Amino acid sequence: MAKVEKFEDLEIWQLAKQVGVEAYRISDLEPMKSDFGLKDQFRRAAMSMSDNVAEGFEYNNNPDFIRFLVYAKGSSGEFRNKIIVLEEARKLSAADYKFLYSKCIEFSSKAKNLLII
Repeated sequence: MAKVEKFEDLEIWQLAKQVGVEAYRISDLEPMKSDFGLKDQFRRAAMSMSDNVAEGFEYNNNPDFIRFLVYAKGSSGEFRNKIIVLEEARKLSAADYKFLYSKCIEFSSKAKNLLII
């Protein structure tokens, strides 16, 4: 197996980045666009996933990377909770919910698999 040299090469980071990009796209549209508190929380929760993967990787040691993967997995749960509530409150379209939810489940599964290894 080849050694990963930078966090951008990690599949799990790429997946988390997709969630962050979509969160920014969605939050620039109504009804979130005008709700500044919601927009900020939504973006922060989404970005926390990729931020934690990147930060943990950059410490260059397994214990810290594992710790930050646990944080990233927790952030995925937080973001999933937000999108569930937002979809039920009709602040998030069913299509956006479905996409984000599936990406978060995939992310959590991959994070869990990395933690078990």
